Amino acid sequence: AAASGAVGSLVGQIAKIKGCRAVGVAGGPRKCDHVVNELGFDACVDHRGPDMADRLKAACPDGIDVYFENVGGAVFEAVLPLLNPFARVPVCGLIAHYNDVAPPPGPDRLPDLMRQVLSKRLMLRGFIVGDFAEQRGEFLEETSRWIREGRVKYREDVVEGLEKAPEAFIGLLKGENFGKLVVRVAS
Repeated sequence: AAASGAVGSLVGQIAKIKGCRAVGVAGGPRKCDHVVNELGFDACVDHRGPDMADRLKAACPDGIDVYFENVGGAVFEAVLPLLNPFARVPVCGLIAHYNDVAPPPGPDRLPDLMRQVLSKRLMLRGFIVGDFAEQRGEFLEETSRWIREGRVKYREDVVEGLEKAPEAFIGLLKGENFGKLVVRVAS
């Protein structure tokens, strides 16, 4: 999820380097094109498209073994039925819910989630980067090498001026940025 963003783009590129098939989800054709043609993912599905769940299923004909969750919402709802038995779901973020002020409307989805966790023997685990501090050096060494070699690419969306930070942050929560959002406070 958020495959054109700072975290999702790196996750997918590392997956490819490690020999996995990587399918991303991003917001809009331009971002999906970048994910496939610039970052090297195998496929990318536009989460804003009306047929997102069907397109994700078509892009993952053998199901999903690992889903790096950093969005939640409709994307996770489309992913959940595609998770294979023993799939792993590191949960790094839930940006679709950061501004929620009440539970989502409709039926309680927790029983279905728990049924799938049990029947498929899914592993969901919170992912806080600090939990892996002892691996930081190795990560920086590998990732720096991959960037130098051109195997990992990144994009920065730079906003000029601290006074624009609140607006930029609101835009980030709406998916308006493209890549890592950076607020430059001075040259």
